[in-house]
Amino acid sequence: MAEGLRERKKRQTRQYISDVATGLFVERGFDAVTVAEIADAANVSVNTVYNYFPAKEDLFFDRSAGVVDRLARWVRGRREGESAAAAVLRELREEVEAVSPRVGLLPDYAVFMRVIEAAPALRSRLWAISQEVQAALEQALREETGAADDDELPLLMAGQIGWVHGTVMGVIGREMVKGRAPAEVSREVLALLDEMEALLSERVLGYAVRGQRAAG
Repeated sequence: MAEGLRERKKRQTRQYISDVATGLFVERGFDAVTVAEIADAANVSVNTVYNYFPAKEDLFFDRSAGVVDRLARWVRGRREGESAAAAVLRELREEVEAVSPRVGLLPDYAVFMRVIEAAPALRSRLWAISQEVQAALEQALREETGAADDDELPLLMAGQIGWVHGTVMGVIGREMVKGRAPAEVSREVLALLDEMEALLSERVLGYAVRGQRAAG
C-alpha cells in the first residue's frame, strides 16, 4: 500500500526531530540536552516532540521497534525444516558477513555506544529493550510450537537463543568502541558464532523445526 502524503510528512518530521536530537546528544551528551533545546533546534514545539517521542530516551532509540521484533521475525520466517535457533544463527551470520550496520558494524556505532555508556537512563532503556526482545521471541516460540501458556519451555529456549544474539551485539559494541575496523570485527564475530553454536545443546538446535508442531 502506497504511503500517503500525510503519513510521509509525519514520518519525515519524526526522523528530522530524531536526527537533530541525536546530533545534540553526540555533541554534548544525553543528560546535558533538554527536550526544550531539541524542540528549539528542530524548530518545532515541545508538545510536537512529545507527540512523536513520549520520553527523551525514545529520541535516541528511535528505531528500537525494528530491534524488538528482530528475533521473533527471524523465527517466524524460518525455512522449512529449519529450527528456531538455526534460523537466528543463519540470519546473524548473514548480517555479520555482510558487515551490516543493522548489527552495529559501522564506524559511527562507536559514537552511539559512547553516548549510551555515559548516560544511566540510556543504559536502563537498552536493558529494557533487551527484555522486550526476549519477550517477543518467547511469544513467537509459543505461537510457532503451539505451546500451552503454562509450558516453560519457550521461555527457556528464548533465553538460550537470545543469549546468542545478545552476546554478538555486546561483542560488536565493545569492539567498535575501540575504534576497530568493521570488517575485522566481522571476521572475529563469525568465528564467535561458530563457537556459540557448538555450545548449544542438540535440544536447543532442534527446537521449533518448521514443519513440526511438537513443542519439544
